[in-house]
Amino acid sequence: MKHCSILLLLLALLVCGVQAQTPEVFREKGYTLNFVNQDPTFDPAVKARLIKTFFEVYPVLVDQYNKASIKEVTFFVDTTYKAVAEAGGGRVRFSPGWFRAHPGDIDVVTHEVMHIVQSYPHRAGPGWLTEGIADYVRYAYGVDNRGAGWSLPAYAASQHYTNAYRITARFLLWLEKYVKPGLVKTLDDAMRTKTYTDGIWSKQTGKSLDDLWQTYAAQAAKS
Repeated sequence: MKHCSILLLLLALLVCGVQAQTPEVFREKGYTLNFVNQDPTFDPAVKARLIKTFFEVYPVLVDQYNKASIKEVTFFVDTTYKAVAEAGGGRVRFSPGWFRAHPGDIDVVTHEVMHIVQSYPHRAGPGWLTEGIADYVRYAYGVDNRGAGWSLPAYAASQHYTNAYRITARFLLWLEKYVKPGLVKTLDDAMRTKTYTDGIWSKQTGKSLDDLWQTYAAQAAKS
């Protein structure tokens, strides 16, 4: 009887494990989202918002930046993952711990699915620009950055365009507004087609990257 009980317990654990790995499939607007959740305590409201944000944002980013992007994406809530989120190979991995602590940070989705849209080849260009574009997109297309308490930081003299993420995103926003509208899309395309060079900045704007940063820094310091 004891052996039977152990076997039944192992079988139950195996079934639960299989069920936990079986994705829920959602389809909308010609796109498919597979949702795999390893955390039985994951907030259903957060899950619903992750799914909703995907279908609100991803098709728009595909249309605006890369129409050849994949149409099927997987979201994976991974209990072993301790950072925030990461994207690669058509999958976004999320930390359940992050969302327990920051349930309103729903535009993590916007940043990460932009990485799927980017799909830059190896050594396409600088990593700081990859992350800067993704945060620029989060700023421009995010569904609830305010609710997450997320914003682009004020300029500080210690900053540099290579700091990536929000610092680079704020620089890109300034470039779009005051120097060259459409520059972010041009940079994104150059990275994806592996045609990015340091000379792209002067070709597109008439100034080198360092000169652009100096002008940005001088104006931002006055505001």
